[in-house]
Amino acid sequence: MPDDPALVRFLQADGTFAPSPAAERYLDLVEGLADADLEQFYRDMAVIRAFDVQATNLQRQGQLALWPPSYGQEAAQVGSARAARPQDHLFPSYREHVVTKIRGVDPIDIIRLMRGLTHGGWNPFDPKNGNTHIYTLVLGAQTLHATGFGMGLTLDGRCGTGDPERDEAVIVYYGDGASSQGDVHEAMVFANSYRTPEVFFLQNNQWAISVPVSTQSRSPLYKRGEGYGMPSIPIDGNDVLASWAVTRSALDEARAGEGPRAIEAMTYRLGAHTTSDDPTKYRTSGEEESWRRRDPIARMKAHLLARGASEEFFADVDAESQALADDTRTRTNALGGLEADSMFAHVYSEPHPLIDEQRRWLADYEASFEGGAS
Repeated sequence: MPDDPALVRFLQADGTFAPSPAAERYLDLVEGLADADLEQFYRDMAVIRAFDVQATNLQRQGQLALWPPSYGQEAAQVGSARAARPQDHLFPSYREHVVTKIRGVDPIDIIRLMRGLTHGGWNPFDPKNGNTHIYTLVLGAQTLHATGFGMGLTLDGRCGTGDPERDEAVIVYYGDGASSQGDVHEAMVFANSYRTPEVFFLQNNQWAISVPVSTQSRSPLYKRGEGYGMPSIPIDGNDVLASWAVTRSALDEARAGEGPRAIEAMTYRLGAHTTSDDPTKYRTSGEEESWRRRDPIARMKAHLLARGASEEFFADVDAESQALADDTRTRTNALGGLEADSMFAHVYSEPHPLIDEQRRWLADYEASFEGGAS
């Protein structure tokens, strides 16, 4: 795929720092990053990949109902999440594992969701979860949620005041497949009409399950945002520096009252769409290998080595990655299952006679079996 001249990139596939012409406007932001910031980006990506691989293995072993891998998309997610400020609100889809972790969500809460132990996973209004809203498996629906929330921020005067420490913004994640959903387009209409403090962050991982992006759109997807009147920027989604700089700038502008922005992160889903998918049925090994050579973690590691990062640093990251994987396995195996009675717990906010009747019926039905259990 030839590079669009509008594409923002700082790191080449081999880790060389070589800003594209479109990246020049963000150069000051990137040059302001300390070595510790760059190392944190790498740590985030490497650690979450270990978690992702472990979760995939757990699903294969029957511990989870489903798992949506984020393998290959780490740079887009880490850069954008690190670009958000503490008061911002994040609306993920269902594979933004490192986004939620960066904001404070315990990864085991994602596991609980995919194991079927909870409907939502976590409380987005609990301060420890960093204003991270829950996963949305209904394709594109989170863009409506985010836009509605952004409209509320605008109407309540919680953005555009000129105080960057207080003003709030919203970022919403979705994929190339979801970009064809009506919900996304409706969200963009309202976002631009109400000038919401919002960033639409599209992760174009090239495949909507088995449908290639070339079938979904005849023109670059970021141009759809332009069609609704919002500045739209394509980035190399496997370059964590591009993701961070463009998202930081877009969120700052949105937060300041300049209206919504759109970002298209050009990346690739190296894993399956979910563990129920077999990408070998529709992708070639040559295509996958070409993208493996652009792996975001290997790219950042090469860049850090060129800057003089120590082997001790990488060893420490490897140890943290293994520790998280081991902890995930241990805690998943200890989760257990659900009591049947729990299905009646959150149907109505108040006691309801129909629910009481159904609970009694289930108890009587199970008691009718030998040993008192079905």
